[in-house]
Amino acid sequence: MTGETTPEGPVPGQEETPAEAAMKPSLEPSGEGAASEASQEEQAPKPEEPEVPEDPAPQAPVAEAPEAPTAPKAPAASQPAPQNEDIPSAPLLLAVEDVSDSSVTVSWEPPETLGRLGIRGYVLELCQVGASEWVPVNARPMMVTQQTLRNLALGDAFFLRVSAVSSAGAGPPATLDQPIRIQATIEPPKIRVPRHLRQTYIRRVGESVNLQIPFQGNPKPQASWTHNGHALDSQRVSVRSGDQDSILFIRSAQRADSGCYELTVRLEGLEAKAAIHILVIENPGPPSSIKLLDVWGCNAALEWSPPQDTGNTELLGYTVQKADKKTGQWFTVLERYHPTTCTISNLIVGNSYSFRVFSENLCGLSASAAATKELAHIQKADIVAKPKGFVERDFLEPPKFTQPLADHTSTPGYSTQLFCSVRASPKPKIIWMKNKMDLQGDPKYRAVSEQGVCTLEIRKPSPFDSGVYTCKAVNMLGEASVDCRLEVKGLKLWESDKPCFPLLLTSRSS
Repeated sequence: MTGETTPEGPVPGQEETPAEAAMKPSLEPSGEGAASEASQEEQAPKPEEPEVPEDPAPQAPVAEAPEAPTAPKAPAASQPAPQNEDIPSAPLLLAVEDVSDSSVTVSWEPPETLGRLGIRGYVLELCQVGASEWVPVNARPMMVTQQTLRNLALGDAFFLRVSAVSSAGAGPPATLDQPIRIQATIEPPKIRVPRHLRQTYIRRVGESVNLQIPFQGNPKPQASWTHNGHALDSQRVSVRSGDQDSILFIRSAQRADSGCYELTVRLEGLEAKAAIHILVIENPGPPSSIKLLDVWGCNAALEWSPPQDTGNTELLGYTVQKADKKTGQWFTVLERYHPTTCTISNLIVGNSYSFRVFSENLCGLSASAAATKELAHIQKADIVAKPKGFVERDFLEPPKFTQPLADHTSTPGYSTQLFCSVRASPKPKIIWMKNKMDLQGDPKYRAVSEQGVCTLEIRKPSPFDSGVYTCKAVNMLGEASVDCRLEVKGLKLWESDKPCFPLLLTSRSS
């Protein structure tokens, strides 16, 4: 059981209630026994106060004091003391559990003897060092074996005692041997470095550096910075430290600001340190020199030297570019290339090329490049043809029809076409015939031959154009022919119901 209370004192001008008076220990005897005891007290010599050792061992976390005052004695009570069987004994193992800058916690164990009436609770009392009056912390008995006193002031020093209270009164108290002193608690210093500052902090030349490093400690610790083990240059670096952090600021960083910055936080002989590495970089310089080693075929070999200034950081590589003399446009051939020699291939024959190389680091490419002074001329090599033995293939072929003519039926007055295809080498001569009579020169017929396809168009045929049509192909190797039958069907006049007479055509001579 625990309880939290604040120190309370008696109110001036206010009389004690019977309940409060009953809780106080009754030390005055009553009746005959009281008179005998009073006479014995007058005859008995007064005991001397015990001497306090000069340097008593304080209980943790009580600070040492040169002279620890003894606990004041309780004043004699005016009421008669109850029987011993009704009063509980003193609580056991009274000890200080915790002391802070504004509170104290004490605990105890129940007494060995609770009395016949049992206990109603415990009363915790406080007495300032140098005073003789005990002030109850809690107005009424509380059934707890641990209490915390809060809202205490720094520098307070006081004694504590606790008594078990029954219906018959309060038993003898258990008192702390040493006073309790309220002092400021010391929290060891500790630095919490942000995650992004646990690695090298990289900034470019001209950028600002703003480091905010939190720390802990109570009371306020003292913070200080060093750069590579030396004091900071106050003209370039400004530092502002508060209760919980320290800020380092550089308005315009330069390469000389690179290095190890160490923060030290000190408090009461304790200290904590944290190191932060800052690297200030800029663009690198161009390669020192470049030359054209050799040109052969469609290839060119280059070599260059590393730059004298790498920008205060390592290089990521080189960028190689080429430009044709005709166009003058630069094209990137290699990027982040680490060696200092390379071969440029796939150059165009007959062109002349220039080459240049840039250096590159975290800031980017160098402001300028190293360029070759001479041009790489890709010459046209004399090529001598060496023909191999070649056997010409004989493509000569006599005419051969791959698609023959097909029999066809047509209607008088509507043009019709006959188709066939022939293959031959050299190109054959196509001859069309009707009933074995050559049709060449007859305007009624139109013959066309393209890509081996032979077409004969008969314009507005009549029944007299019926017959057997032949297509003949002739070249120097032979000839071939195909034929078909064309039938032009007309109306039969004798199939009419009316008799018909032949139409006599007469001619009149002039």
